Amino acid sequence: MAATDLRIGGLAPMSSCDWPGELVATVFCQGCSWDCPYCHNQPLRSASGNQENRILWNDVLAFLEQRRGLLDGVVFSGGEPTLQAAVFDAMQAVKDIGLKIGLHTAGMNPERFQKLLPFVKWVGFDIKAPFSKYDQVTRIPNSAEKVKESLGYLLESGVNYQIRTTVYPPLLDDAALAEMKTDLAAFGVTEYTLQPYREV
Repeated sequence: MAATDLRIGGLAPMSSCDWPGELVATVFCQGCSWDCPYCHNQPLRSASGNQENRILWNDVLAFLEQRRGLLDGVVFSGGEPTLQAAVFDAMQAVKDIGLKIGLHTAGMNPERFQKLLPFVKWVGFDIKAPFSKYDQVTRIPNSAEKVKESLGYLLESGVNYQIRTTVYPPLLDDAALAEMKTDLAAFGVTEYTLQPYREV
């Protein structure tokens, strides 16, 4: 698919928090196949989104070209960017204009994630829960297996990353967080960020 096929649900023209230490624009990709009850981006869950408010890739690219020299990079967020094949060409277009590429992902599409890793300089990787409780959070059977596969690819790649978890108390108590710490340690991960859940 061409970059122009990328379904975009939003654009943050400037952000200092979506990629720590970098000043970026954030492209919010439409579509997510999980159903986490605390999701802050519910409007992005639908694969098609609101067609009346659709943001065109060519408009995004024109904006980014005007910001060369002002932005460090672009973060593809979501939704879940790895669900769209068009993200490959979109990332290549960003690379061609000299901006670095970051990616936010929950690891739900390991095959495409692995192929995207050579494009990116940094990944924000969301771990939702201890692996034994993933299905309770995502409400999708066997979701943890794909996350484990994606996490393995990330750690093997050498790409810089931040692993983070949004702590939603009804689903993640102290025992669950301790179990998650053990799960991550088994992968060799000892540094990760816990983000408090905030009502929107």
